[in-house]
Amino acid sequence: MLLLFVLFFVQIQTWAQPGSLDLGMLLDMPSARTLPSGSIETELRMYSSGGLLTALTVGISDRFCLGVSYGGENIIGIGRVNLNPLPCVHVRYLVVAEGFLSPALLIGFDSQGYGEYSKDLKRYAIKSRGMYVVASKNTSFLGGIGIHAGMNWSLENEDGDSDPNIFAGCHKRLNSELVLMAEYDTAINDNSDNALGSGKGYLNCGLRWSFFKKLFIEFAWKNVLENRENVPGSSREVKLVYLTTF
Repeated sequence: MLLLFVLFFVQIQTWAQPGSLDLGMLLDMPSARTLPSGSIETELRMYSSGGLLTALTVGISDRFCLGVSYGGENIIGIGRVNLNPLPCVHVRYLVVAEGFLSPALLIGFDSQGYGEYSKDLKRYAIKSRGMYVVASKNTSFLGGIGIHAGMNWSLENEDGDSDPNIFAGCHKRLNSELVLMAEYDTAINDNSDNALGSGKGYLNCGLRWSFFKKLFIEFAWKNVLENRENVPGSSREVKLVYLTTF
């Protein structure tokens, strides 16, 4: 019995090593992980209304990485192309690396929101993360489970809602190629009178498939709870990510 307890304890406390399946993001929320030094991550996200979003992130050191992103709606399809007003930046710094018992801790800034951009409210449908802090703990329990949670303060507050926000997520490795992910953004900074959210928060689910060592494709079901005022329905997105070194 004592031996079984020890084995169970070690299994829970063994964290997963970084790999192509464990990059700095789940679906929309960040995790407490940075790119290795000298690496480059390129991303192409395809979303509703013919939207495309491209991103480039560079690992400056093993603890620090920065990137830029840009895109818009109706790039694919018919009609006028609606580009985002400006390129966005994201910065991540790993304050505390993950230990045997302790989670990793990361601070960052991300000005990239998701979905359509409202010129009147000066915000994306899903507000940008802004300044944030996130903690992550990865284990090999049941084949590999990671837990992530954090807090953020978005700079997109022209709607009058500048509350701090809380988010959390998890991932489960199904095998060496597949990872199942889920995340929940409470969106307590998007429930005021002028908000676009309806107060339910944003629940996203997805599957990441690494069919090549440095390349993966991600399928996401976004806004499962339909947290939008007068805009029913969830959405489906596809994302391609390629990781290389220089």
